[in-house]
Amino acid sequence: MAFTRPTGKHRRPSRAVRSGANVAGIATLTMGGVVAGFAAPAIAAADEAHRTEDTGLTQAIVMSDAISGNVDAQAQTQRSAADEASVRQQAEKDAKQRASEAKKRADEAQRKADAERAEKERAAREEERKRLNLFVIPIDGSYVSTPYKASSGLWSSGSHTGVDFHAESGTSVHAVGAGTIVEAGWGGAYGNNIVIKMNDGTYTQYGHLSSIGVSVGDTVTAGQQIGLSGATGNVTGPHLHFEARTAPTYGSDIDPVAYLRSHGVSL
Repeated sequence: MAFTRPTGKHRRPSRAVRSGANVAGIATLTMGGVVAGFAAPAIAAADEAHRTEDTGLTQAIVMSDAISGNVDAQAQTQRSAADEASVRQQAEKDAKQRASEAKKRADEAQRKADAERAEKERAAREEERKRLNLFVIPIDGSYVSTPYKASSGLWSSGSHTGVDFHAESGTSVHAVGAGTIVEAGWGGAYGNNIVIKMNDGTYTQYGHLSSIGVSVGDTVTAGQQIGLSGATGNVTGPHLHFEARTAPTYGSDIDPVAYLRSHGVSL
């Protein structure tokens, strides 16, 4: 006698139950001897169907695992790429920062170098200005032995047009300041004389020299030796006759002591 599972509101029998029922029915028929030759193929078919169903489930699980693995691999690749991009961006940022700091240091060094160069140039200009504007006494350690405008019949004008500095023959005579030689040679009553056009536009004269060491057109600086003192021309003894003038010619004289003092020379 065959048994069947009640139906109705109950849930539908599962595939395994249905298969079992079919097998049971086939077994009953076999026991009755009617379809004994048919039972074996039917059972084999049922088993094959069951195995096929199980194989499909297994394939689905394997495919799901493979997809999950691919997703994980892609995620890992993306994370690695993101990490590499982050490292690269940080490296670029650090490189830019270092470059910026290096540029700042270079700019600061250049600024300091420019400032130092400008200061050196300024100092050089100042030194040159001082050198060009520097005035000295024409004979070191000497003094005025005959003052300006002293009266005497020794001079054709009746008075001294310059000052005399005490000096033995052969004493070094210096240019009192920077200028250009406009006369160098015999000057009549002045003997051997030199006239310099000073850089400020005035003129200075050096008379009664025993020798002359410059030529017309030469430029000289303050303190430069231009000749040696002597007793040439209209003199009573060796000394240096010194004049300050507003022009290169005789008669344009000004007070030599006041002139030197106005240029910082102490007498």
